[in-house]
Amino acid sequence: MKAIVSVIGKDKKGIIAKVSGALYDMDVNIEDISQTILQEEYFTMIMAVEICENAPRFDVIKSELNKLGEKIGVQIQIQLKSIFDSMHNVSLNMNN
Repeated sequence: MKAIVSVIGKDKKGIIAKVSGALYDMDVNIEDISQTILQEEYFTMIMAVEICENAPRFDVIKSELNKLGEKIGVQIQIQLKSIFDSMHNVSLNMNN
């Protein structure tokens, strides 16, 4: 199952390591990643991931990422890729 993970917050050491480590521990494979620092202060990252067969249920993964985000002071969201794609297709169609 494909999903999109986004991380936003004040930049600090270890965000990528903690988020990628948590995904690894839950048997979620990172397929693509893009991250940047905005205005030398704000960290943003988006990842395309594959939730592997032995991974916890999606709601468990989402809950664990929310807990991790609270612990490290960032907002972490995960959406199924199909929902992410549908939301963006609706936005694009409304603008045309």
